[in-house]
Amino acid sequence: MTSAVIDIPSQSAADRGVPAVVGAALRVPLVTGGHIGYANLDHAASAPCLAAVQAAVDELLPWYASVHRGAGFASQVCTRVYEGARETLLDFVGARRGDEVVFTRNTTDALNLLARAVPRGTSVVVFDSEHHAALLPWAGPRVRRLSAPESPAAAVAALDEALADCPEGPRLAVLTGASNVTGELWPVAELARVARRRGSRTVLDAAQLAPHRPVRIGELDVDYVALSGHKLYAPFGAGALIGRADWLNAADPYLAGGGATRVVREQSVSWTTGPERHEAGSPNTVGVHALARACQTLAANWDGVIAHEEALLRRLRAGLRHVPGVRELRLFDADHDRVGVVSFTVDGQDPGLLAAALSAEHGIGVRDGLFCAHLATRRLLARAGADAERAVRVSVGLGTTPEHVDRFLTALRTLVTDGPVWRYEQRDGRWSPADDPRPAPDFLR
Repeated sequence: MTSAVIDIPSQSAADRGVPAVVGAALRVPLVTGGHIGYANLDHAASAPCLAAVQAAVDELLPWYASVHRGAGFASQVCTRVYEGARETLLDFVGARRGDEVVFTRNTTDALNLLARAVPRGTSVVVFDSEHHAALLPWAGPRVRRLSAPESPAAAVAALDEALADCPEGPRLAVLTGASNVTGELWPVAELARVARRRGSRTVLDAAQLAPHRPVRIGELDVDYVALSGHKLYAPFGAGALIGRADWLNAADPYLAGGGATRVVREQSVSWTTGPERHEAGSPNTVGVHALARACQTLAANWDGVIAHEEALLRRLRAGLRHVPGVRELRLFDADHDRVGVVSFTVDGQDPGLLAAALSAEHGIGVRDGLFCAHLATRRLLARAGADAERAVRVSVGLGTTPEHVDRFLTALRTLVTDGPVWRYEQRDGRWSPADDPRPAPDFLR
């Protein structure tokens, strides 16, 4: 078969910088009239689509067909795309020889898969500061939750003590790369070193880390990495669990169905080994291709990506210090390294109302709430002495510009000092503009 059909061209030096995203020119309506360029400050929830990913998907769609068992040429092309994406993901995370990639829907799906695959009697240690995706899949008497630490050293010490107290048998430490509430980086390598010394495996929730910093399994010495395409600028419904094969091959298939079987007889089923064991059903070929292209694009541009986001983060945090009543949530020291995520409250202000007014009156998208990390966020609110039960989260990325950050800071100061100009009401616990005049886009009409 020719290799020119779907091969992704290498980037030239001129292309190495800050990759473009789809929707950079999007304009949204305001309740006060007119339209304004959309300031997307909600990358931590779902990042916009990379232009390179859109182009890769458009390139593949005419060839779209089933994978693995089709005799047609288009099916063979898609099989090559799908399996080639595994190699791209292995390279993206610096995997070891023998590591495997199981494609999933997202990080939550990947961690639930691993939770189903751990050997019987495995002791699991997890910090309660984790996102629900990493916190909730583990249940039973051998699961120990550790309180959110106040420093990286405290995290390492707590994990060391907890693993030392585990009963004999398999052990697994659940780690996060970067907090989705505060953006702070966790001491993954140090935690993994303690886990290894205590005879424990490790799984890294890299959902918030992988879009912003390189993740290298070998350097960190973790056993598994879980990540999501929708955080990695590939919003087409694919994620991955990457790591050691033995537990996965020994476990029952995550899903029972076609593709996971070798032979099916009247009274018996023989299952495959390898990634296909946990990928029953028709796979998300388009999503997997999008995820692989996003990983390639980020890997070719890390210097530009990191510099872009660090400049935006400095601008954002410096500006927030000049807004009256702001309380930034954090686990560690104020100067601790972090990715572009900041959560905060403002004294006397309802976070939900602030978020609604930022959107309706200023065209700015942020998030308010507990961010699928209820235990962590509530604890951090208490630590900060906040008078609110939820927080506002601002998260920057490749779709963010300095103008977006400056507009947000100006709008926030205006809302805090003068209040909204529109009237808002609560519906099902959420604030929204009363008599909202903004028209829906044409495709929704």
